[in-house]
Amino acid sequence: MQHAGRASSPCLAPYRLDGDGPITRDEWFRRAAPPPGFEPGLHGSKGRRAAVTPGRTDASRVEGAKSARHDTRSRHDGRVANDSKRATRSRMTGTQRRAQLVDVARRLFAEKGFDGTSIEEIAARAEVSKPVVYEHFGGKEGIYAVVVDREIQSLTGALSGALEVGGHPKMLVERTTLALLGYIETNEDGFRILVRDSPVAQATGTFSSLIGDVATQVEHMLADQFKKQGQDPKMAPIYAQMLVGMVALTGQWWLDARSPSKNVVAAHLVNLAWNGLSALERRPTLTRI
Repeated sequence: MQHAGRASSPCLAPYRLDGDGPITRDEWFRRAAPPPGFEPGLHGSKGRRAAVTPGRTDASRVEGAKSARHDTRSRHDGRVANDSKRATRSRMTGTQRRAQLVDVARRLFAEKGFDGTSIEEIAARAEVSKPVVYEHFGGKEGIYAVVVDREIQSLTGALSGALEVGGHPKMLVERTTLALLGYIETNEDGFRILVRDSPVAQATGTFSSLIGDVATQVEHMLADQFKKQGQDPKMAPIYAQMLVGMVALTGQWWLDARSPSKNVVAAHLVNLAWNGLSALERRPTLTRI
């Protein structure tokens, strides 16, 4: 009974089950070895065993381990390469993003007008989300106001520069006309925005207001000339409006026509403004400065 109890014990009792006596230490470990194909693998960890193919040599297992490590590095390198490609797209600063949105909106407003342009289109063309546009400008009205303000400043600077030089009235008309046509030539989108939503024929609006400011400057210059020629200086505001209006409407027409050249257009405009219909020159040319 004592012998049978030892044989049924769950502990590692060194006895044979057939009753032939105790087993040796070497025989015990040989019996406890795993069956072929389930030897401890090279990459096992924390008690886990990786199955290996029966009959594989140590050299083949080492070679397989090297191949596995190479595959792992290859996959890792691929992920790093992808991350580096994404990193090459530099993030814009707030100032750069604002300038980009203004340029995008400027093109859209020139193409479709204020009513025909949406925040969705501005965001899509700039490749940003709508909240980015709202963050910088508050809405479509905000970004449109920025675009118009910049165009007004640019055109005002060009016209004021032509007027401030002074000189003979004929030269004044020439320089002002060339300044407007030159602005249209280099800022077609900007001028189209100004005249699309605020035609010069309207009493109010951004472009009309600008033309009114220019006419006021011309008025003072014409008043001085009227005094020198014995004309009534009180009529200067009327002539200033007629003169500036003629230049503005001609520029609006030339925006789409673009023919003849701006120098030819300016020469004919000055011919009418300076000589009048009764004394038009057959082949007008600009005054040589």
